[in-house]
Amino acid sequence: MPRLVDTTIRVLSQEPLAGLMPTADLLRLAELLDGAGFAYLEVSGGGVFDTAVRRGVESPWERIRALKSRTKTPLALALRGRFLVGSRPVGGDFARRFVASAAQSGIDVFRLHDPLNDVDNLREAAEAIVASGAEFEAGLLYGSGRHEALVDAAKRLPELGAARILLNDPAAVLQPHRASELVAELRDVSGLPVGLYAQGAGGNALAAALEAARAGADVIAVALYPVALTMHRVSAEAAAQALAGLGLNTGVDLDKLWDAADLVDEHIGDEPVAPVPPRIAVRAAQRKLPVGVVAALDVQLRGRAAGDRLDEVLDELDKVRAEVGSPPLAAPIGQIVASQALLNVLTANRYSTMVDELRDLVEGRFGRTPAPVDPALQRAVELFENGHTEADAVDLEQLRAEAGGLAASEEELLLLALFGEEAEPLLKSIRERAGGDESLGASGVDRERAERIREVVRIVQETGVGEITIEEDGTRVSVRRTAEQTYVPPPAAPPTEGELPPVAPRDNGNVRVESPMVGTFYRAPAPGSAAFVEEGDAVGPGSTLCILEAMKLMNEVKSEVEGIVRKIHVGNGEPVEYGQLLFELEPINGRPLDAV
Repeated sequence: MPRLVDTTIRVLSQEPLAGLMPTADLLRLAELLDGAGFAYLEVSGGGVFDTAVRRGVESPWERIRALKSRTKTPLALALRGRFLVGSRPVGGDFARRFVASAAQSGIDVFRLHDPLNDVDNLREAAEAIVASGAEFEAGLLYGSGRHEALVDAAKRLPELGAARILLNDPAAVLQPHRASELVAELRDVSGLPVGLYAQGAGGNALAAALEAARAGADVIAVALYPVALTMHRVSAEAAAQALAGLGLNTGVDLDKLWDAADLVDEHIGDEPVAPVPPRIAVRAAQRKLPVGVVAALDVQLRGRAAGDRLDEVLDELDKVRAEVGSPPLAAPIGQIVASQALLNVLTANRYSTMVDELRDLVEGRFGRTPAPVDPALQRAVELFENGHTEADAVDLEQLRAEAGGLAASEEELLLLALFGEEAEPLLKSIRERAGGDESLGASGVDRERAERIREVVRIVQETGVGEITIEEDGTRVSVRRTAEQTYVPPPAAPPTEGELPPVAPRDNGNVRVESPMVGTFYRAPAPGSAAFVEEGDAVGPGSTLCILEAMKLMNEVKSEVEGIVRKIHVGNGEPVEYGQLLFELEPINGRPLDAV
């Protein structure tokens, strides 16, 4: 019987959905999914790390640990071979240290694939995964058009210690009948169980999942209905019901899935999500390209007042892809090929300007491509080096010394090595918050006790209990809810004869934004950054007003109305209690029609 793997938390934690669901509710979602019967929960990957670094608010490592503390279901991390979660390949020692940090943070399953399907690029990370005691799921990307290369790769995966092969369709081009055929063939040639990660509009992904299950796929990747609908994934609810109808019971609890879907819908149900408008989705499906690649090209062209040239660039993308060896267009290879196609069209001179990463791809620094590289392109790379040199391998210990205390742990050092200067605002923000000894880690509380305290805080927040005290090994901690002050107007005097009844006393009509938790109030995403809002600013539904830090987790507080910020009641870095007034917003009513 096939089992379902949930990817909802990972997809919600990366662009374009990142930030729409506060961390506190994401943790609640994890608790709901934990009891639903999934094989494992895929909670992080390259897109999640990239988003976390760019937002500069919360460590992706801390997010994994927080999720682990609330779940018993195994947690999974998706890695891109030698790229891991970054955009440049790393060495073997780096890969081993990264995998060790991930396993220590709570990752039980690693989904490891190489963007070129080059099995040699998996070897070092695979060895580290097996050595950590975690499960190694080997991904193979569909979409290169090289069937024999896919089969040859599958034959070599058992020697790396893979527990399963996962057929991954990043461009949504896998037809249902091919899914059935490939699941059976890959299982036969490798001797390993085979699962499916598919996506695609028009129901194609669900159809592929059903056919794969009928052919013996043992895991199917899914997402909760609101996320599946928004991002063209396989719906967990639809897949569970359809498979049950085929006599293939997945063992998931549908009622819990719908409860979890309701929680997600509260945050993304009314959000227009930019990457998949119908115009872009249709072009991606017609041309068999990842929708994210097409959307990114459309944004770049519109920014250059050349939006009408999208089809021209997509034609060029097909040519460039064939010339560099027909690789699948998963990240980061898809972005590299698309960037070169864009340059070729806008400069009106093919390869007169060449993306450095494309040179690396042509010269084999990323691994072997499924097909040979065009000899003319190879010659062009040799003739037009323009001083391009291969980047040296990162010396982590040298980087630690040069960082000057910016990276205080192994995992922070890995972020700095992977993302360079982009990671510095996040690390500085972490240092700033830790400098005040406000976190449990800074006060010397061990991790197990910190998790117990966190659970007590959650109980107080969610149940309405006034106060809870715990005492263990000489340490006493009390969590107390602040009483909410409610204004009760005095009774009005009865009107005299012939006098109009007086208007009942009322408050100033402003919307109160109160703290949903105990934590520390931050007005900006990072030290030195501009505040999210100032008094007098206009905000709309979903606008971020501030960040509340609790147990080293960053929770964004968002406006639920359209209005003007009239009063900010808390200073930056100040502690706040549950229910404490943070902002007053004056609602805006009756906008003119031309503003809608």
